[in-house]
Amino acid sequence: MSYEDIKRRSEKRRQIITSHRATDYEEAEKWDLEFWQKLSPEDRLSALPAILEDIKKVEDGKQKHSRQAL
Repeated sequence: MSYEDIKRRSEKRRQIITSHRATDYEEAEKWDLEFWQKLSPEDRLSALPAILEDIKKVEDGKQKHSRQAL
């Protein structure tokens, strides 16, 4: 998936973004599972590159923070 594809997909998602405020972890997990199960397999797969990039950003941030703490 090219950068432009991700950019277009992100813009589309911003127009239809869904959110939820859970009262506890269990409720959040249930909502998250239901959300992803409602999507088609194609939609779930198309989200994978963005999810992986988000995970990398979090991991990079954790590493940067742990180095600064030393």
